[in-house]
Amino acid sequence: MGGVQALETGGTLPFTLAYETWGKLDPSASNAILVEHALTGDSHAVGPAEEGHVSPGWWDGLIGPGKAIDTDAFFVVVPNVLGGCQGSTGPSSRHPDGKAWGSRFPAVTVRDQVGAEVVLADALGIGRWAAVVGGSMGGMRALEWAVSEPDRVAALLVLASTAQASADQIAWAAPQLHAIRADPGWHGGDYYDVPGGGPDAGLGIARRIAHATYRSEAELAQRFGRRHQDGEDPLRGGRFAVESYLDHHAGKLSRRFDAGSYVVLTESMNTHDVGRGRGGVANALGRITARTVAAGVDSDRLYPLYQSQAIADGIDGAEFAVIGSPYGHDSFLIETEQIARLVKLLLG
Repeated sequence: MGGVQALETGGTLPFTLAYETWGKLDPSASNAILVEHALTGDSHAVGPAEEGHVSPGWWDGLIGPGKAIDTDAFFVVVPNVLGGCQGSTGPSSRHPDGKAWGSRFPAVTVRDQVGAEVVLADALGIGRWAAVVGGSMGGMRALEWAVSEPDRVAALLVLASTAQASADQIAWAAPQLHAIRADPGWHGGDYYDVPGGGPDAGLGIARRIAHATYRSEAELAQRFGRRHQDGEDPLRGGRFAVESYLDHHAGKLSRRFDAGSYVVLTESMNTHDVGRGRGGVANALGRITARTVAAGVDSDRLYPLYQSQAIADGIDGAEFAVIGSPYGHDSFLIETEQIARLVKLLLG
């Protein structure tokens, strides 16, 4: 699906959005649910790894026949975000001149990303979502949908997210961005057609930093403690087990994700603020008419509970819920039974 998006920073961006769907849209187009993925997610929320998707569906436990988001009853749409690298237009995509966008790719905001998704909804004939659901960066987009298009969102579930990025979240993002840009393979963002590969090392460092914030101190202590990686001795240049764990996730991401998209999407999260140009966050949240559940994770050190509580407090009639989990921020991907109960609460 393609279109042209007017950008908050000025100018326009011709774009393509990749998306996947499950279930069937009913004749009244009233049973559609929009599911928004997190930073390094994509449209493949359900199903095994396949061509174009090296990882299995990231919410397999939640979406499907008879599951909380029941594809026998609902038509589920999962787009890959504008600026991404899994079929939607991003820095690695080809500019109209035939070369990669690279450093020419404009800054896109969460509001721009939602604007592109509005075009998708129109193309699919969906005038109003039965629900919009998302966690982390996906929660930002879900919330922006309900603020910018209140008449088009009947119900809203925001998981482990915020109404505006905090100084702490921006601070954690800063060394990740510096790591990628400091990699000699970055080439100012124009590495796509340069022999020798891109900034995989920098992307790996960024992932190590990010992943440490996604899990809780208690989980890392219980799971790894000070244990050495098998066959390695830190006193002789070896690694602790927790270092090996971070190395694994760094390599995994570098094989499936584009560093340019990581930069673009991280910066879109940094600039996320539903109150920008709307008289502040309170006024923006006051525009929401959707039946809303905002949930945080009790062990989340990146998106602490008070941010989810603030979303719920700012929306008339909204409910606040706590996901109890030792897994930190990533709990919204892991604790599918708890999320399922929230979905059922939302959908009635």
